[in-house]
Amino acid sequence: MPFSLIPFLLLAIPAAEIAVFILIGGQIGVLWTFAAILATAILGSILLRIQGFQIVNRLREETNAGRVPGKELGHGAMILVAGVLLLTPGFVTDTLGFLLFFPPFRNLIWNWAATRIRFTATVDGFADRFETGGHHRGRQDRGTVYDLDPEDYESHEPGENGVLEEPGRKDRNSPWRKP
Repeated sequence: MPFSLIPFLLLAIPAAEIAVFILIGGQIGVLWTFAAILATAILGSILLRIQGFQIVNRLREETNAGRVPGKELGHGAMILVAGVLLLTPGFVTDTLGFLLFFPPFRNLIWNWAATRIRFTATVDGFADRFETGGHHRGRQDRGTVYDLDPEDYESHEPGENGVLEEPGRKDRNSPWRKP
């Protein structure tokens, strides 16, 4: 979302909430409107607790299985936003909050976002990059990949001038040598 939309949303959402309050309050009365807002806040906190624990359990399962829990983290963030929206007084924010509690709606948002986001995870000091597809501007072709075992390479310390010294073994067939 472009940052230029944020000031507009900061004005549009409260204006929409006020308009809906007036419309619904005129139809069902002030007390029932207040009761409906209170009921949605209570229901939202219950849903937040239930689905929050479910997401925590799925996060634990994914990490125990050695997988990066990207989707679960995304769903967890959406559930958190849903809880905040439901605790905010208003029918517009409540509608958006309830929509975020439904997994099919969250999957729809996740699938849309996953085409535009590149994820990087670091496990045991090694970066593991995976891409979800979609728009990847500036992606470079990495060329041929050489998969080396630890015994296939050796580490060297920089010399006095900060440049790595030539390794003791001069293997002319090394893929790292320039032709």
